Amino acid sequence: MLDLARDIIGSQPILTAFLAIGLGYLVGQISIAGFSLGVGAVLFVGLAIGAFAPKAQIIGPIGLTGLIMFLYGIGILYGRQFFEGIFGSGQKYNLLALIACLAGLAVALGLGHVFGIKIGHTLGLYAGSMTSTASLQAALDVMKNKDPSIGYSIAYPFGVLGPILCIYFMTQIVKPKFPAKAQRFHMAEISISASYAARKLDELTSSILSEVQVTMVRKGGRNFVPTPDTTISAGDAVLVVAESEEAIAKAAAQLGTLEPGKLASDRADLDYIRVFVGKANVVGIPLANLPMPQGYSTHLLHVRRYDADLMPSPDLMLEFGDRVGVLTPPDRKEEIRRHFGDTVKAAAEFSYVSLGLGMVIGVLLGLIPIPIPGVGIVTLGIGGGPLIVALVLGKLRRTGPMLWTMPLPANIVLRNFGLAMFLATVGVNAGQPFVRTVAESGFTMLFIGVAVLLTTVFIVLLVGHYILKIPYDDLVGVASGATGNPAILVYSTKMAPTERPDIGYAMIFPSMTLVKVIAVQIVGLLVGGAGAGG
Repeated sequence: MLDLARDIIGSQPILTAFLAIGLGYLVGQISIAGFSLGVGAVLFVGLAIGAFAPKAQIIGPIGLTGLIMFLYGIGILYGRQFFEGIFGSGQKYNLLALIACLAGLAVALGLGHVFGIKIGHTLGLYAGSMTSTASLQAALDVMKNKDPSIGYSIAYPFGVLGPILCIYFMTQIVKPKFPAKAQRFHMAEISISASYAARKLDELTSSILSEVQVTMVRKGGRNFVPTPDTTISAGDAVLVVAESEEAIAKAAAQLGTLEPGKLASDRADLDYIRVFVGKANVVGIPLANLPMPQGYSTHLLHVRRYDADLMPSPDLMLEFGDRVGVLTPPDRKEEIRRHFGDTVKAAAEFSYVSLGLGMVIGVLLGLIPIPIPGVGIVTLGIGGGPLIVALVLGKLRRTGPMLWTMPLPANIVLRNFGLAMFLATVGVNAGQPFVRTVAESGFTMLFIGVAVLLTTVFIVLLVGHYILKIPYDDLVGVASGATGNPAILVYSTKMAPTERPDIGYAMIFPSMTLVKVIAVQIVGLLVGGAGAGG
């Protein structure tokens, strides 16, 4: 029976890949003291399958395709935050992460040389400690054998667990305090006091109403969407929205009094409707330039994106799956629904044309040779090229009719499936040599992986906190981005429950991925090939 199973697994690579993915995700859901491997368990199940069935090999571009999908999804998602982060504080954060990552590589090379570990294994240990799939692929390309996969597999578990433990103990020592998560959308109705002198709305928006938006006005018992020329007089009422309650209170103190119900209860002239964004022609365009149906007054009052309420600022861009609240005449509701699309399916849809073009450009960029004097030729590779292109496209969001972004649910599916395919391929193909290597020098290699990881994380956390005085929620985001695994980021957001860890991760992860990819290639070229020693 076992021989039959080995024969089937060894002769059916597609079956083997999905077996590794299915069982890997099952194992990845097992939680011990709050820790689980998640998608990383696919790698270890793949190793077990490869060890069980020596003939099993997942050939062809399956694994590389998965890697590109993962990195492209990361770049598209974090492109805007990444480019915003390379200015201001992001420069300091990236420099800290750069020093930490290069120090980790130096420790890997030094200990690898001391203990006589092959350079391919050493590079894999570094990639595994950093949980960097792109670095693993770069190491595989430059070494031209499976040695990096073995080192990666040995170091990967502590590469996930180690940063989580470090952040836990650091949090216990520092005991940071964070303000409660602020709601970014507030709405109120203000009745204009009898002592107020009539003024045009555009005058008020530059002074009293500079921190709020006036979305509706009630005058003479009727509601309407105002224009800059609308005159606000005593006895009128206005509906305002703002990012803070303080801004609304300040406006109300100068204009009159807060009096809810005066506008919202009357829907004879304007009604409120919530619709899903499902058409490409309204996505990726600043709200200031967003086309709206002509011939009658409408106003976009509110945006809900997944779990967050957003204030509709002029520079905000809608995404597929957003739910928008619109003020519109009651008899125009169906027209508004048609205008925005109003389908929840949009949360999982994106342009395969833009996806294909973006990946093609990324792969071509990764093939361009980059000469480094005294070293040789390096490339951005199958990982770095698509990542850079995706970052740029994620920042642009839209080029004419071409929409580059994708909804978050679709992005998550693309990234997770791509990463699972890559890890399954790496694990299955390295199963047999992994068993041999662990038997020979597994504990030594595990020790090196732990040392690499701790060096990197300690530099970020200790230097960042005690010397650079980086805010703690930013700091754990930087540590997560330097070490790379999304599970670390998820834990960081539990320790620092603000949006800053996500932003820090977005600023660091792409740039450090490129640094690791290029550094691994340089080391591999300098050492001179697969057979070199540590």
